[in-house]
Amino acid sequence: MTLSEVTLPASDPAPPLTTRAAQLQAVLAADRRHHLAFPGATDLTYPDLAAVLSSQLLNNVGDPFEPGHGRNHTKDYEIDVVRRLGVLFGGHREQVWGYVASGATEGTVHAVDEAATALPGLVVYASTAAHYSVAKAARLVRAPLVAVPADAHGRMRLDALRMQLMRFRDRPAAIVATVGTTETEAADDVAGIAGLCDHLGVTRRRIHVDAALAGVPRALLPAHQQPPFGFAAGATSVVVSGHKFLSTLMPCAVLLYPRRPVTAGTPVSYIGAADTTIAGSRNGHTPLLLWWSLTTAGGLDKHRARADAARRLAADTYERLRRIGWRARWQPPAFTVTLTQPAGRLARPWVLGGDQHTGRIICMPGLEAAWVGEFLDDLRAAALARTVVPMPRPAGNTSGEQGCLS
Repeated sequence: MTLSEVTLPASDPAPPLTTRAAQLQAVLAADRRHHLAFPGATDLTYPDLAAVLSSQLLNNVGDPFEPGHGRNHTKDYEIDVVRRLGVLFGGHREQVWGYVASGATEGTVHAVDEAATALPGLVVYASTAAHYSVAKAARLVRAPLVAVPADAHGRMRLDALRMQLMRFRDRPAAIVATVGTTETEAADDVAGIAGLCDHLGVTRRRIHVDAALAGVPRALLPAHQQPPFGFAAGATSVVVSGHKFLSTLMPCAVLLYPRRPVTAGTPVSYIGAADTTIAGSRNGHTPLLLWWSLTTAGGLDKHRARADAARRLAADTYERLRRIGWRARWQPPAFTVTLTQPAGRLARPWVLGGDQHTGRIICMPGLEAAWVGEFLDDLRAAALARTVVPMPRPAGNTSGEQGCLS
């Protein structure tokens, strides 16, 4: 049964909702094992919040740091989430500002809008590997978007960025850096981007970091392994997803600034708070999920262990692909393994995303090694059925970027 088939006969005038819900849950649970290509951790659940999540309206309307007229909100939890993550990315706990958004796209739109408001005549820059939401954000603020070529790893080329900044050196810049691209989980050099701007004298600037997937797990790496991409590296805003690594099970994100933007919105008498967000009314349940994820049962140490386990699964997946002779690529410390797309259908409906040439397996917490094993069994069987000769295993090449793609 597929999700579209979760219906009951028309002859039943009043189908019991518990039956329909049970059917829906069964289909979703069975299909979850096939979704290999899109990042969404599912290993953390929140039974303590069940009653609140299913029976209480929570509307965090307006600025999270202003309670507003109503009391059916979770702004205290939202503020604590902002402060905890703000400190993780190098901010001062009492100075950071931000809010829980619907997703990283909203966070990027807010950052680009803030930049365009503060710096009229703005030009937006992003790599060709950046998320598609950057183009949307530039369009919404009516700013030109300059696509900067990415290198073979998927990272923004600083030499190409330099040329483009020099072309528009008389105009302010909003550079959207990516930490965890959608295809290969590559990370742009945020400190290098800030240094380049300093060298060129680009002082009217914003550097927004879209760290939706990789931001939290990379910030939890040991200090000597952390790529510099937070506020100390020159970022003026950062956005991280909640439903990706933090396993909130509902789409959301946390947008962070090192301090409250000077372009913050004006007070609105109707809500009793300033209109500083994109959405207005905002989900009050997701701050609870984020807070529970960040603070309960081990806190950040728990998340370090989850990230380490995900990387071990990525390494194992990459090695198993190599052993069966399938072209693959992995760049530690990423969770993402890319591979040549199989030709034709496999025995089960695996979701690999990508394009007709390249698919991906994102080894998120909650993805089980047994499910990857089932996929590899199907891949091997399909290859044998087509009498494909396995690719010789490459010698060496055991660190850094690994493998190759056709």
